[in-house]
Amino acid sequence: MLFVSATTFAAITPNIVFILADDLATWELGCYGGRNVRTPNIDRLASEGMRFTATFASEAMCVPIRSSLYTGLFPARHGAHRNHAAVKPGTQSVPHYLEPLGYRVGLTGKVHVKPKKAFPFETVPGFEPNCVAETANYDMAGICDFMTRDPKQPFCLFVCLVLPHAPWTVGDASHFPTNKLVMPPIMIDTPDMRVAFSKYCAEVAALDQQVGDILKAVPKNNTLVVFGGEQGPQFPAAKWTLFAPGLASAMIARWPGHIKPGTVSDAIVQYEDVLPTMIEAAGGAAPTTLDGRSFLPVLTGKKTAHRDFAFGIHNNVPEGRPYPIRSIRSPQHKLILNLTPEDEYHEKHMMDIDREGYWKSVVEAARRDARSARLLSRFLKRPAVELYDVANDPWEMNNLAEKPELAGARRELENRLRAWMKEQGDPGAPLDLPEKKQ
Repeated sequence: MLFVSATTFAAITPNIVFILADDLATWELGCYGGRNVRTPNIDRLASEGMRFTATFASEAMCVPIRSSLYTGLFPARHGAHRNHAAVKPGTQSVPHYLEPLGYRVGLTGKVHVKPKKAFPFETVPGFEPNCVAETANYDMAGICDFMTRDPKQPFCLFVCLVLPHAPWTVGDASHFPTNKLVMPPIMIDTPDMRVAFSKYCAEVAALDQQVGDILKAVPKNNTLVVFGGEQGPQFPAAKWTLFAPGLASAMIARWPGHIKPGTVSDAIVQYEDVLPTMIEAAGGAAPTTLDGRSFLPVLTGKKTAHRDFAFGIHNNVPEGRPYPIRSIRSPQHKLILNLTPEDEYHEKHMMDIDREGYWKSVVEAARRDARSARLLSRFLKRPAVELYDVANDPWEMNNLAEKPELAGARRELENRLRAWMKEQGDPGAPLDLPEKKQ
């Protein structure tokens, strides 16, 4: 292998900064059409780079998707296919791939992946690591020192914020009066839900401020900046599900001289594609054993398409009773397979702990109101197969699985999804059994 010195790499390869939000509702960002929260810093980043409209997490919970981001592997292959799990022994991540290319690789803020041997990032101080802390205080000194320590050596830095993860205690909710909120159609609209959503919006605004401060510190020359929204927020039919509000994610990239400002891409991208893209931008070649593929040609305008399909996986243990789900999405349709449809969905953070205080009001509303009852029913009791026309129904509200005219599309997507599961070594429902029963 030809070795190239760090000095040479600094001249021809970019610094990389990846800013990761935590449980972000993409639809609340101004540049994605948000109507409740002003997000001028994130919007400005979009105006200076490329905004993606079809970026998806493969699992809407923190540990699996962060493990995928860092390893380039789907959850069934890296092994952290449930929350709080470790990846398989021998799994490699960003430092293993970029350090041989001459990079320093650091991470500040929330880690939430394990073991350390698989994720040997340099720990950079300054940002809150605990996603359930009631504050999100930060100090820019650590990341400024990391980015300027050696101007001759390129760096890759992940700034992993804890906003807007619950509990929603950061920011000023008084700026978001409950009677003026525009509620998303997935939500059961109750006074308690509006209070919770107001607090959530305050955290999105605080997130935007943090992003603005980070961007001020980032070197202007030859730095690829990527902002990612991770997965959706902790509301029914979002996080902990494979519905669009859970899997759909913001992604924005800026690289002066390489990415045309103010561009929008409809290319389907998944978080597994980020590592291969970084490797290629750094001058390397990603191993073909990774599940992800570089979308650098999309960033630089050489291609307009990337993936044909986005895949999703959900394993509910230990966040609730087993409830395995798989999904596949094309530009036109989304197919969801609920592998144990005889069961009722249950998630402990919303239904048992109810830290944000809205679940009781949701259940009560469903007893009184037909629309609320329909929304709660589709969340708790799901059919074996769901099919959505995502091009015309982006919130995935109208299940078309039994429409005869879509039988061919349903069959094609299900065959492709089951083939993917086989490729991944994913047995389906048995992957979601409690640990002692596996």
